[in-house]
Amino acid sequence: MRRILPLLLAGIALSAQPATAQQRVAVDASAPQALAVTVYRDPNRGEGQAMDRDWPQGFAMISETRQVTLPPGESTIRFTGVAEGMVAVSAIVTGLPGGTIEKNRNADLLSPAALVDGTLGNRVRVTRTNPATGEERAESAVIRTRADGGLVLQTDAGFEAVRCAGVPERLSFDAAPAGLSAQPVFSIDTRDEAGGTYTVTLTYLAWGFDWQANYVATLQEGRGSNDVHLRLVSWLTILNDNGQSFENAELMAVAGTLNVVSDFEELSDPPEARRLALTCYPLGSTAAGSPVPSYDKGGWGAVPPPQMAAPMMMRMEAVTIDSITAQDIGWLATEEQLGDLKLYRVPERLTVAAQGLKQIAFLDRDAVRGRYVYEVSCTPWGEMSEFGDTLILFSTVNDREHGLGVALPSGPLALFEPGPAGELLVGQENLRDYASGQDVEFSVGSSAQVMHQCERLTAHDPGDAKGGWTRMRATLTNANPHSVTVRVAAGFPSDWAFRRFGSALKDGQRITEVTVPANGRREVTWDVRPATAQ
Repeated sequence: MRRILPLLLAGIALSAQPATAQQRVAVDASAPQALAVTVYRDPNRGEGQAMDRDWPQGFAMISETRQVTLPPGESTIRFTGVAEGMVAVSAIVTGLPGGTIEKNRNADLLSPAALVDGTLGNRVRVTRTNPATGEERAESAVIRTRADGGLVLQTDAGFEAVRCAGVPERLSFDAAPAGLSAQPVFSIDTRDEAGGTYTVTLTYLAWGFDWQANYVATLQEGRGSNDVHLRLVSWLTILNDNGQSFENAELMAVAGTLNVVSDFEELSDPPEARRLALTCYPLGSTAAGSPVPSYDKGGWGAVPPPQMAAPMMMRMEAVTIDSITAQDIGWLATEEQLGDLKLYRVPERLTVAAQGLKQIAFLDRDAVRGRYVYEVSCTPWGEMSEFGDTLILFSTVNDREHGLGVALPSGPLALFEPGPAGELLVGQENLRDYASGQDVEFSVGSSAQVMHQCERLTAHDPGDAKGGWTRMRATLTNANPHSVTVRVAAGFPSDWAFRRFGSALKDGQRITEVTVPANGRREVTWDVRPATAQ
């Protein structure tokens, strides 16, 4: 008997635990009183690759400050309106005296299927409309099947399949079943012996965001000057593909490459609004045949004439683009250091709209000073029999002396130049990330005023490691009324050895820069042989 009593007591204690969990009081946290949204770029989006508006694969860290009033004992706190792309395993709740017992992500949203399933066995009101007279008749019914097949009701007339009689029908529910919400819900279980009102902070990662920089550059002088100025304006373009808006939020964007090993898309597991599938069953039986419908005018058995099926409607999302200029608001997003990354903080609170784009000006420099460089490529395999165009580059340095001196995150750039008919688009480019102090270059277009020809002056195969040195010549002509700087790129040192050529490197290639006089001509010669030659 001494051995049996402790076992009985232990069994009683274990059986009491589920009852305690079932007695937890559900408590709804308040709407967010403060919001902070920090957006990170898609870590797999390559340089020059635009954001995918239909399927953004970046993420955001969202921090919400809410109030909650807890009763004494255990309770379940519901946070309604979290992002549908929420990564629930990343969620942290601070400010609770009893901490967190368990975290849950509600899997079902309020939808026709969830509404039917939650009302199974309960009474609803079914209203039918006579298609001939428009008269409505309502009666009470009990839902007898789940929403994964045909919906069957039990009425005074027996069992009936919804929308199988050929007359318009609708169901009315007195209330939504407990636990269903029109917005995504995150809940936690907690314990507070005394109870009270607390300010808590919910922080989590969410999938379905992205951002990039967009640049607009306007030349302040014509191309005839060797000392060119331009105005550079840049925007932070924030993309939110979630169905939730974040109102009055502190907005930040992080530039740089993160080492992300988790699959946030897989972990987000967004809640599902399930459709209601209605299947009509045959009337009568194969033995007796289907009953002949009554076509008496005005009778409830009247069957409407056959109708063409409604065309399938394509689901189209409205994308909201909200641009905020520095001229409108008097401020710009500011740059901060975040370890080796850059953080851009918007100094005022904004609304990050659901399924929308938000653009905020973060850079506006009136006079970025640079120069034009004409670039040609002349390698042993690039011999030309005719003269060809040269590539025009705008070249500057990302420092205060040249009018910049800030980090430039990657993004597309559009270059405009004043003309008789106003500003005209003269070039487009994709900028990579540039740190402060780096050389910055982007293509303006090609020039028919500065031409070049690339020739190989020796007859042997330049790829023959035993063939000796190959003499190369680049002939440069300039039809402008002013001198120009031409950069000759001769190949990669990993492929070729060079003699009597410049020692500078640019983007991995050996280069030299020369000045070609106005309406003049210039020749550059050098020797090259395979890097593997002894």
